[in-house]
Amino acid sequence: MPSVRIATGDWATGQELAVIEAVQSAMLSTLKIPDWDRDVVLDLYPPTRRIVPGDRSERFTRVEVTLFAGRSIEAKRALYKALVANLAALGVPEGEIKIILIEVPRENWGLRGGLPASEIELSFKVDV
Repeated sequence: MPSVRIATGDWATGQELAVIEAVQSAMLSTLKIPDWDRDVVLDLYPPTRRIVPGDRSERFTRVEVTLFAGRSIEAKRALYKALVANLAALGVPEGEIKIILIEVPRENWGLRGGLPASEIELSFKVDV
């Protein structure tokens, strides 16, 4: 049930769906979420709308993944590697990808008409 926000430069104009699918694919393969579980947003910025580290290009890409707490460090490592590989295939230099995981306890996530996720039977495992 991750929610993702991707922020990058205008270079991705015309490749928006490829960038979104690169991130979704990495989550599917490493976090073992169901294919229907999609919540990915892509924000593209011109150079005048963001600042990036001085030694990075307009392709600097930040991926913020908000997800239920409970994934193993092995699953997180696999996610990081898959995200970097998938985005690098689209031309983002490996050293210009920043990944931030924001882990949220299930009781702090409201779903299905306002129920805490801790009270809902999920169709996937969180403890991968």
